[in-house]
Formats: sequence, structure tokens, C-alpha cells
Amino acid sequence: MVKSLVKTSALMAASALLSSLPALAQVSAANVRALNVARNWAVNNNGGLSVYRPAACMFNTGDGGGSCLTQNNSQGFRFKFLGGRPGWIEQGTAPTTETELQVSVDGRQVTQVIYNGSPR
Repeated sequence: MVKSLVKTSALMAASALLSSLPALAQVSAANVRALNVARNWAVNNNGGLSVYRPAACMFNTGDGGGSCLTQNNSQGFRFKFLGGRPGWIEQGTAPTTETELQVSVDGRQVTQVIYNGSPR
């Protein structure tokens, strides 16, 4: 009887704890693909990882791109982000590149390069 009561109390406490945590947003597979496609496009078109690193939000797959994702609708995914030489974020130096891309609804291809150049 005591063991049963302890187990029930533990389960109730765990349930209360879990229900008090914020719910995690569901990020679609297409959104994750779109983020990866956009990031890889930027890396490949700005010289490769040896000379270019996109903003940290472009690695945020759990949040679908976070602040880099500026649009997600029936036209697809739009990402806008800065980039620079490796270490630019950690060293606090200015970014050298701004990229804005439209990616297809299924997240499989860049459909429009809106901008890729010096930060505006």
C-alpha cells in the first residue's frame, strides 16, 4: 500500500512538472530541409566554410531557423541572415555578407536569390 502511494505521488509530481514546462514548437521536416538548403547555398556561394560562416540562427534546426526565418507560407520559406569570416560572431567583428533566399514549400531547393552581398 505504501509503495503504491509513493509511486502514485511520484507520477503525479512528474506529471505536474512536465505540464508546467513550455511546449516545444513542432518544426516540419520541410522547414528543417529549407533551413539546411539555404545555409548550404550561402556557404557554397560565399566561398566555403574555410572563409565564410552564416549567422548562428542558420544552425538552429530545432527552431526552424529562429530569427533568420522571415517568412513561412504557401510560397515557401524565406531566410534573411548575415555571415562573415569564420569566428566573426565570437570575435564580435562586423559581418561581411547579407543573404536573403526564398526556398520552395517542400524545402528542397532555393527558388529565388533575393540578395547576396554586402550588408545593407
